[in-house]
Amino acid sequence: MVKLPTGGFQLLILLILGIIMYICVRTKKLTVPAALLAGMIGFIVAMGSGYIGLFSLILFFALGVWATSHRKDLKAKITPEGVHPERRKAGQVFANGGVAGIISFIAFFDRIHEDLYVLMVAGSLASALADTLSSELGMVYGRSFYNVRTFRKDAKGLDGVVSLQGTLIGAAGAGLVALLSAGFSKMAVAVLCAGVLGNLVDSILGATLERDQQIGNDTVNFLNTLSGAIFAGIGYAIVQASTIAY
Repeated sequence: MVKLPTGGFQLLILLILGIIMYICVRTKKLTVPAALLAGMIGFIVAMGSGYIGLFSLILFFALGVWATSHRKDLKAKITPEGVHPERRKAGQVFANGGVAGIISFIAFFDRIHEDLYVLMVAGSLASALADTLSSELGMVYGRSFYNVRTFRKDAKGLDGVVSLQGTLIGAAGAGLVALLSAGFSKMAVAVLCAGVLGNLVDSILGATLERDQQIGNDTVNFLNTLSGAIFAGIGYAIVQASTIAY
């Protein structure tokens, strides 16, 4: 049974989210609309997925903000504009956290399947964190970069370009979400795999549809988190089936 915040804890969560929103706007990490949307998603996740979902979301946000800011001077040299944007807009917030919010909203009204929903939320956030860390830190610590579609060497920073170091860092990020949401259990393995596979989907979409300018980065990120949630749901079903079999 998922532990949901009630009464005074709901007000405390609103206060904490409000403080985070204020800090993010003041430090120019988020625009005002983005901060408001992030706060709303955070509260919905807390109400639908409980403390586990909320802490997983905060973990993603904290590490994502840090990774984006890390060595921004080096990343700026890679971009054509000569700058590495840090301030996120509302569309970017929804692309990364929208799936978690939608699933948590459904979970609030369907408590019978809450364990499934919580795992799907974790899978979406594991995928989002894996993508963010592999992209942001892969540009810094990666050694050799390859186009995931052609498997040929390519320039770092381009859509669909990956490195071994970045991929491993992304997997580590997915592992953190897995441990937080499911501890040392089979379900944690499902979340980890969901994060890694979702990140792979992101890279494939980046190397194909995004490079061909058929879809934008926000759409890629949304599909990344959606695929992470779906993979986690499949993992949940497999674990449940194996448990029943034994």
